[in-house]
Amino acid sequence: MAAWLLVMVAGLLETGFAVCLKLSHGFTRLWPTIAFAAFALGSFGLLTLSLRRLDIGPAYAVWTGIGAAGTATYGMVFLGDLVSPLKLVSITLVILGVIGLQLSGSAR
Repeated sequence: MAAWLLVMVAGLLETGFAVCLKLSHGFTRLWPTIAFAAFALGSFGLLTLSLRRLDIGPAYAVWTGIGAAGTATYGMVFLGDLVSPLKLVSITLVILGVIGLQLSGSAR
């Protein structure tokens, strides 16, 4: 269970590095670039630790799913990205997939 917690936190950090990547404007803004690097290192580090106990397929899918859903949600709420019913349904499906993979019992 602790390994899945690491994956979930890593996924949230992935959201952070994706948002900071946009805010860095191609690494031309210092602080968003530094934040990107910190979030990326944290995210990859936690994912790496979790893979000691989890199968790669479900762990990677959960990591990217949390990052994708979190980034899309952040964009809609804070960055003015388009909100549409299809986008909301799709994010919900990603989250349901993440939950299903987490419940799949892939820990060794």
